[in-house]
Amino acid sequence: MNFLACDLGGTKVLLGIFERALNDDSPSLLFKKKYISSEWNSFELILEDFLKNECKNIIHPSSACFAVAGPLSNNNAKIMNLSWNISGNKLKNKFKFEQCELINDFAVQIYGIPFLKKSQYSTIQDGSHSEGANNDLHAIVGAGTGLGIARGLISGKKVKVLASEGGHVEYSPKSKLEWELKIWLKDYLKVKRISCERIISGTGLSRIAEWRLSKPDAQNHPLQKYVKKIKIFDDARKELPEKICNLSKEGDQLMIEVERIWLGAYASLLGDIALQELCFGGLWISGGTASKHFKNFKSDPFMKQFFDKGRLKDILKTIPMKVILDEEFGLFSAACRAKMLLKT
Repeated sequence: MNFLACDLGGTKVLLGIFERALNDDSPSLLFKKKYISSEWNSFELILEDFLKNECKNIIHPSSACFAVAGPLSNNNAKIMNLSWNISGNKLKNKFKFEQCELINDFAVQIYGIPFLKKSQYSTIQDGSHSEGANNDLHAIVGAGTGLGIARGLISGKKVKVLASEGGHVEYSPKSKLEWELKIWLKDYLKVKRISCERIISGTGLSRIAEWRLSKPDAQNHPLQKYVKKIKIFDDARKELPEKICNLSKEGDQLMIEVERIWLGAYASLLGDIALQELCFGGLWISGGTASKHFKNFKSDPFMKQFFDKGRLKDILKTIPMKVILDEEFGLFSAACRAKMLLKT
């Protein structure tokens, strides 16, 4: 039996048809296609094109899992920046799926963890399992456009997802410089509080750069033209993260400082989550920035910030920490869940 997986975001929709692989618990991809969300009036039209035109020579999927970037309730979702309302029950009836589920696009990644192949991830630290510790508990954190956090209990191939909105907890500065950044952000964004997502995300990296470029010593920096562009077109901010990282690699001291602040905040948050969850099964780093910053995650300065938890730092050394390298892990995880939904 075939099954369908979808990673549905505000910018793009990635759809795939999978099948059960022989002698392998991981789903096997038959065909996939990426759609640009803004080019379509509704998600149903995209799905119809995919199934009827692109997959007409492939056996119709029996189950489907749609990982969506938006609020969910009773198998319904709303994609905010597209004004799309999606009903899992309507999709099930219209496209004749035996099983159909909508799930948060980050929480779904918990379903992919037990089926990962070694090529899809790399280990930062192995940890040392403590006697009596709950090795079934996993946590996954990912900085992309926003900051996603999810938790789950994994026992063999049995998975229980525990969703989280931990990315919206209060950002806690650890230095005078970070306090200055937080105050600037409050004023710049006209808000009363700053969440971790405002800092630890692709957008957050851009915001840190905007703050640093607002200082007198940065007036002639080459990225000033992008700051001016952002003031006219807010979407231009999406261009900044890659340019920041490239300049940092080239030795630009201001962007090295920006990236260091971002990575320090990320490492500190990961340490907080590890202590909060005691995820002895594993702490996983995912999201759009994971593979790009893998070397930074393994660096001594990053790990020093991760371990900087006072009397409890030794606990962090016992927790396995790994980085997801597969940039389509969201689709893979949705396929793992769709496979679970198949009637056996």
